[in-house]
Amino acid sequence: MDDETAEIELLEQNLNKTRQISQRMTSILNSFDTRLARLEKSILPLYTSTQILNRRANNIEKALLKIDEVASNQEGIAAEEALILRGPQPGQLPVYQEALERLNASIAFKSSDRDSLDTARLVETGAKKLTQLFTKLVAEASTGSTPPPNTEITAAPFPPAILGTLRPLVAFMRTLPLPASHPSHPAAPAIMSTLKDAQKGYADMRGTWSRKCLEAQGKRVIDRADTVDSIVAGKEFGRWVESLLSVADEEYKHIKDLCPLSSPNVVASSYNALLNPILSLFSATLTSLIAFIKRSLHKYAFCALASYEALLSLQPRWDTLLARRGSENAKANELKDGLGTLRSVCLRSFPEFLADIKMASLAKGVPGTETSVGVADFVINAVKYMDRLPEVHGAAAAALLQLGDGNWKMGEGVTVGKSSKLGDGDEQLILEHFIYDVVMTAINSLTTISRTQRRPAHGSMYLLNNMSYLRHNTVLEPAHEALLDFLAKPAQDALNSNFRTAKAAYFDANFSPLLQTLTDDASTGGKSGAKAAVKEKFTKFYELLDEVLDRHKGAKLLEDDPESRMAIGEDVVKLVVPSLARFTAKYKEKEFSKNPSKYIKQSSDEVERQLKAIYR
Repeated sequence: MDDETAEIELLEQNLNKTRQISQRMTSILNSFDTRLARLEKSILPLYTSTQILNRRANNIEKALLKIDEVASNQEGIAAEEALILRGPQPGQLPVYQEALERLNASIAFKSSDRDSLDTARLVETGAKKLTQLFTKLVAEASTGSTPPPNTEITAAPFPPAILGTLRPLVAFMRTLPLPASHPSHPAAPAIMSTLKDAQKGYADMRGTWSRKCLEAQGKRVIDRADTVDSIVAGKEFGRWVESLLSVADEEYKHIKDLCPLSSPNVVASSYNALLNPILSLFSATLTSLIAFIKRSLHKYAFCALASYEALLSLQPRWDTLLARRGSENAKANELKDGLGTLRSVCLRSFPEFLADIKMASLAKGVPGTETSVGVADFVINAVKYMDRLPEVHGAAAAALLQLGDGNWKMGEGVTVGKSSKLGDGDEQLILEHFIYDVVMTAINSLTTISRTQRRPAHGSMYLLNNMSYLRHNTVLEPAHEALLDFLAKPAQDALNSNFRTAKAAYFDANFSPLLQTLTDDASTGGKSGAKAAVKEKFTKFYELLDEVLDRHKGAKLLEDDPESRMAIGEDVVKLVVPSLARFTAKYKEKEFSKNPSKYIKQSSDEVERQLKAIYR
């Protein structure tokens, strides 16, 4: 019990000590807390001031860094601006390109709208400087000496050195920001407008230069049309149009290669603008040629046909040209208009030519003088016309088909062998029909002229000469063998038949009177009457013979066909000389006169020699 009491007392003592220690600790902590509160109250203003100073120091440091950055950027922009404003220098295009690319990059990454706008204006200026260089180079390439007018032109000159400079320049210009590719770029609309103006300037300069290069040659074609063969003149015009198309082809290659805006629609529109001066020159030259032909259509009809044929052959190339101009310009077709005008001229030429042949028969007497037996001009012209038709048969057939089979006779009837309406594939047939009508019109005019002669003998010689010339130069020996391909059998038969008729008429008009004096019965009227009749017959025979010889002295018979002339001479000798020999022998033995030589002025051999002399 005592022990437990003692432990309790000890525990109470320890508890009292612990309580005392706790009280002391509490007092100390309270005192420390009071002191901390007083310290915090005294330090707080200093802490607040220190934070403000730190913030200000940080702001000053950031401001200094920003000032350094802006100063550095301003130095770079100033350098870039000087380079851009100076423009691209020779041989330094890559440097200029890099500067513009840096400016475009800065626009893409800068946050300040104001800086972007300033840079965009600088980029726009750079684009204008590039287009100025582009325009200057194109202008240099589109000036200078034009090709001589007597050379074949395949392209408007474009110096290779300038081409070499333009290509990299254009390649860079095509990378400039445009609304389609850079919709947010501030300078894109202005750059687009600048490039459009440059492209328009390119088209205008190249079109004007191309026209200038072609103009002298076109003028030469028109000037020479009156001094060279008509078909040659037409073919020269065709070659000039071919040169025009070649120049247009080359310019299309250039415009696709060298224009800053390369979209198909823009290229087509620019190419159309480039073509306008060239096509205007074509229309003006063709108008001049047609006006020249119309001044004397009968003389220059083949110039019209040759030109028409040349344009027909170039139509596929022209269609390609039209396709390149764009759908909005497809309705304009200068070649089609020109072909229509030329075709109308050709259509007029056919009936007018036949009318000229027909009008020749309305003249009074034989052209020239009453005793002329030479080949008529209209016959010579008809032969030349038919000879030349095969050279332009394509154009002639196309025009005749357009005119209509037989319509060249202006309502006088249909042609030989005409059946149904002719169309494509009937070119050969329509030409045969037309040539047949030319032949028949010439034959009819010749027959009419020979029958209206007051001297039938001269008329027969005229008809024989002209019919022989017409037949010889078409059926027998045409100047161009191709004519035989279009000279149908009815035409050949008509020529041969009318030649035989003309030859028979010649014999009848010139030698029938001679033979008639030798065949009439001279035994009537008694002995004295019979002798007088024989004397009269011999006298009349030699008078008529002298007339025949005199008639043939100034007349060149069948000058173009010596073989036929000699054959006719032999026929004349066979016809006249044996009859004269028989008549002379018959009455010489009867002693119709005491002086027969007074009436028998020439022997049969002498008459034969004189007759043969006519046909040598």
